[in-house]
Amino acid sequence: MFAAAMLAVIAALVLVVVRVIKGPTVFDRVLAGNSVGTLAIILVAVLGFLNGRPEFLDVALTYGVLNLIGTLAILKFFRHGDLAYDEQEDEA
Repeated sequence: MFAAAMLAVIAALVLVVVRVIKGPTVFDRVLAGNSVGTLAIILVAVLGFLNGRPEFLDVALTYGVLNLIGTLAILKFFRHGDLAYDEQEDEA
């Protein structure tokens, strides 16, 4: 059952990578990149379960946090052109 889930996640990864390559806008590509990260987390968790290695779940959770932070940083960069953007500097 988990092997079938793993194959389904790999198929979804292939479809999302196609969206990363073909995405009509930058935000579509960022969303697809975030989906790649999410599917990678699921893949690592399922792989850890299949191999009987529960510590893979810790790796997957850490990767999830890094995926969230990275996606937010990329979106902030595309919106403001700078990661150190501060709204108060514009008002002054």
